[in-house]
Amino acid sequence: MTLPLAPSLDPAFIEREYNNRALVPDHPQIFARWERDSGFVRETLPSNLDLRYGPDRRHRLDVFPAAKPKGTLVFIHGGYWRTLDKSFFSWIAASWVAAGVNVALLNYRLAPAVSIEVITEDVVAAMNWLFLHQSEHGIAMDKVVVSGHSAGGHLVGALFATPKSRLAFDTARIAGGISLSGVFDFEPLRHFSYNSDFKLDEAAVARLNLYDKKPVIQAALVAAAGGDESSEFRRQTQLIAAAWPTVKQPAMILPSLHHFSIVDAFTERSQPPYEATLALFA
Repeated sequence: MTLPLAPSLDPAFIEREYNNRALVPDHPQIFARWERDSGFVRETLPSNLDLRYGPDRRHRLDVFPAAKPKGTLVFIHGGYWRTLDKSFFSWIAASWVAAGVNVALLNYRLAPAVSIEVITEDVVAAMNWLFLHQSEHGIAMDKVVVSGHSAGGHLVGALFATPKSRLAFDTARIAGGISLSGVFDFEPLRHFSYNSDFKLDEAAVARLNLYDKKPVIQAALVAAAGGDESSEFRRQTQLIAAAWPTVKQPAMILPSLHHFSIVDAFTERSQPPYEATLALFA
């Protein structure tokens, strides 16, 4: 099998392809809407906020319980491992709780204070905590779908590739995963201006790459990206879909969606990422 690797590592090409905020000029308005809607959701939906899963101030997660849940959706936010916060994404809970799904939103430490590898460890710690403390917070973890966007999409894959010895739960409880616009080939990011925060070298790239690793969690993974995203973000999604046998369908490249509107589609009935995620709970 020939995997779709990066056609160029020219810094100008990489900068153009990986700077998503520059590619979506109205992203400030999108972020403002997300923040406003999230505040409303936190005011109106039952929730358990800022539950501590570790010692750092960012070792926190939020839980929005559904009345008669069919399962739990974990969502890992993006922000290039260096920005944003779970509080920007409370709005996601509204549609999923209405569909009878518990929602857990994770925070993690950020670069450059910690490396991407340490951030992966935070996600593993948060998942272990959720399974160990589920009964205290009324969220059954018998059927769990792990989702994430952008950096969070990578972190979904990283969790799926984590050795079982580090997971304090039965991996059969994971019903599936969905990566929205994730990153699985880190060599281009070594040539990106944000590497001043990532501090990637060749050895770190080799450890972080997922396309050449094997998933440990054998649940189905859905890999999606927007048709209006850069060619590199589409390639990253196509790469993991080609490399991992647990990606049961071709890469989901969604027409007319960009790097941020794909998150909206993830919460909207009849949209492919919503329907694909809901099907994982069946």
